This record gives sequence, C-alpha cells and structure tokens, in this order.
Amino acid sequence: MDRHRSLLAIGLIGLGIFIIFGQGLGFFTIVAIFILGYGIYKIRLGDDVKIGYILLAIGGGMILLHHFMFVVAIVMISLGLYYAKMKKVIPARNHVQKQNVTSSIHWDRDPWTLRNTSMWHVLGEVNIDLSLAMVEDENNVLMFQGIVGDIDLVVSEDYGVEVEAFVLFGQIDLDDEKETGMLNRVYWKSPNYEQRDQKVKIIISYLVGNVDIHLT
Repeated sequence: MDRHRSLLAIGLIGLGIFIIFGQGLGFFTIVAIFILGYGIYKIRLGDDVKIGYILLAIGGGMILLHHFMFVVAIVMISLGLYYAKMKKVIPARNHVQKQNVTSSIHWDRDPWTLRNTSMWHVLGEVNIDLSLAMVEDENNVLMFQGIVGDIDLVVSEDYGVEVEAFVLFGQIDLDDEKETGMLNRVYWKSPNYEQRDQKVKIIISYLVGNVDIHLT
C-alpha cells in the first residue's frame, strides 16, 4: 500500500509539472499573474485586505477560465504532495483518509472522536475545537491539505499540541502573531507538550488559505 501511494504521489507531481511546462504564457496569463501579484501586495500592506482577496479571486478566476489544464496541473501536484506527506507523517493504524472536491468540517459543535486523520480538498472549510475531542490513542496526527482552505482551530491545554501551518497565499493568525501575504509558515508547540500523556500534531498546508489558531 505504501509503495502504491509513493508511486501515485510521484506520478501526480510529475504529470502536473509536465502540463505546466507544456503551457505557454500568453498576454492574458501575464495580466492574470499581475492581478494576483497586486492582490498579494494589497494583503501584505494590510490596509485594504478585502480588496486584496478580491484581486486574488479575479486573477485566479482568469487563470481557471483560460488555462484549465494549468489548474488541473496544480491540483495534481497538490494531491501528489498530499500523498507523499501523508506517507511520512500519518501512522498506518487507525487512519481516516478523505479526498473531496469540497469539504465542510465542523468539529466545534459536539463531542467528536480524535484519531489519525488526513484530508485533501480543492475547497475546504474546517472548524475544530480540541476541547470537545474524545481521544482514542496517546498520539494522533491531523493533516489538512489542499488548494483553498479556511481553517479555524481552537487549541486546548488538555493536550500537548504541535502545529505546522503553511499558506502560499493568504494569512495565518496565531493569537497575536499574524503572517500575511505570500509564503506564510508558522510552527508552534505548546509549552506542556513533553509532559502531556496525550499529544496531537496538526499539519495544515494550502495554496490559498486563511488559518486562525486560537490558544485557550
């Protein structure tokens, strides 16, 4: 199974790169990239973030409409990276694996079971409150990856928590710490991590995303 996943990951990434380099960059694409870049610039300034996200949506929509195969390539590469990452970090036992075009996860309303989970989606909304989790094992990994994601995570002091978050375009909020713009990466580990019997590692990775992490 692991060998098949590795081959699938390599194949998807390779095919995606082949499609990208097989596409020409015409005037329309350059304009779309310029709009994307200006949107990132507006977001990084922080004075007109809403306009920045609108420009990102317009630029992305232009590329989607006129370069469908380019978008397909991005999806393949993202999915291939997901399989490669999943193989490295998710234990084989008691593992829930899901891939969807769209996902809406609300683990912040009722008690839910915490187990090793990996999810990939093109467009996803994920709301998690760890204080409502019922733990099955001492160590668990949650991995959320995809193209566009809106993540709202409430971290509880009941567990030792390690968070790795990466967003290519967008922002990551960790209480008072905010990373906005392009190539945003945040790593955080709870002070009581080593002393806790129950540990949770959370991995978040999106091409475009808004990640809010609240510490309680």
